[in-house]
Amino acid sequence: MHATTRTVAFEGVEARIVEVQCSVLPGAPGFAVVGLPDKAVQEARERVRAAMTALSIAAPARRIVVNLSPADLPKEGSHFDLPIVLALLAAIDVVPAQRVEDLVAMGELSLDGGLVPVSGALPAAMTAAAEARALMVPAPCAPEGAWVAAATVLGPKDLAAAIAHLTDAAPLEPAVPGEVGRARPARDLAEVRGQEKARRALEIAAAGRHHLLMVGPPGAGKSMLAACLPGILPPMTPAETLETTMVHSVAGLIEGGAVSRARPCMTPHHTASTAAIIGGGKGAGPGEVSLAHNGVLFMDEFPEFPRQVLETLRQPVETGEITVSRANAHVKYPCRFLLVAAANPCRCGHLADPSRACPKAPSCGGDYLGRISGPLMDRFDLRLEVPAVPWTDMDGPAAGEGTAAVAERVAAARGRQAARGVEGAATNADLSAGQLEAVARPDGEGRALIERFAARRGLSARGYHRVLRVARTVADLAGAERVEAPHVAEALGFRLYGEAL
Repeated sequence: MHATTRTVAFEGVEARIVEVQCSVLPGAPGFAVVGLPDKAVQEARERVRAAMTALSIAAPARRIVVNLSPADLPKEGSHFDLPIVLALLAAIDVVPAQRVEDLVAMGELSLDGGLVPVSGALPAAMTAAAEARALMVPAPCAPEGAWVAAATVLGPKDLAAAIAHLTDAAPLEPAVPGEVGRARPARDLAEVRGQEKARRALEIAAAGRHHLLMVGPPGAGKSMLAACLPGILPPMTPAETLETTMVHSVAGLIEGGAVSRARPCMTPHHTASTAAIIGGGKGAGPGEVSLAHNGVLFMDEFPEFPRQVLETLRQPVETGEITVSRANAHVKYPCRFLLVAAANPCRCGHLADPSRACPKAPSCGGDYLGRISGPLMDRFDLRLEVPAVPWTDMDGPAAGEGTAAVAERVAAARGRQAARGVEGAATNADLSAGQLEAVARPDGEGRALIERFAARRGLSARGYHRVLRVARTVADLAGAERVEAPHVAEALGFRLYGEAL
């Protein structure tokens, strides 16, 4: 007796088809799962037996062998329970073998025969659609998979419902997509008092996806400014929504099948490990940089992060993807995010106030910010000092624009970038060196400004290109076709703080 069904194994956000083969053979009773299963997959034997017993289905008193093919692909997770039990039920003629063979199934079994939600329904549905097969997942996961219009997604609430569908006793209706999730309201820029240069930096960062470093004393408003950033970013495009949701699906962060077009904003604590930030750990899962894909990664107390964590940011900031390497796998995740970092000027934070600074001032400032290496500092397009705001400024009425007005300008600038149709460059931050020559060449006066800046303060090749990208964004915000000297001057102004370190 033999039967086959299919499930998936995850390699990053890619779901690879795994054939689940079940044979019931003569010999002493036993239950073996082979094909490079991890501990969770091996334990499926006990969950399968208990679930079948709960439904009064006797497991055969023979040798049961389940093979997960391809055998050299690591199999991790409890979602193999459902395909294993379906293949076994087909092998003993409880359900039609052909119906089971036409499925891609994933789900964890509880001991009473219920189905427990698992992560990864969206990429699994995409793979099932490509294979022209239906996807069967636990009912809570079905709305998520149903966002793939080309896939037929079935969501039984328990094993009994799955059997009833496969035997046509109670056919299941295809699932419908979940609701569009609502974004958490962001802080309004109108609440920010003072900090005009920082407000302008936020606008430029949002318009061109430029990485931003803010340095200032405690209470200056760095965290509040960062909290306003998601509100001025435009909603994700359908393609970006799919990319981001795939990552969140693999990480198990989607609830009720709700998909949101709001850009993610991740705020890891400075005690987070390298695996938490970059990705890794059990299953080589995505880290904060990938969960922030197409959104914002805000890292407060930036110099307090371990040096190893800071240095590993250099590659994903530059390339927009990260490879998590393990002994038996190399998993790639997308991570095109906007990095916003905030730091105190020194450990105590009061370097600029002689009455409150520690005895080590001013040398402590260089030592503290020196934890940010030169190559990493060079990757910040915008660097600025955020000074303390006098408490008297808190009494007056709000003087700055609100989020809605700034978001409108940002959207218009993003529209101009999209209208240029530069291949592979959704924002100015993505422009290559060759593309910059075509769309961001400054006029004669602007080029002279860059030359004078480079002669006095030095400017790396990467720094030069980043200045041009920022200048192009400033021009887009102004509605200008060409990059001119005032645009270059503003872009260079946002490099002065870092060059002074």
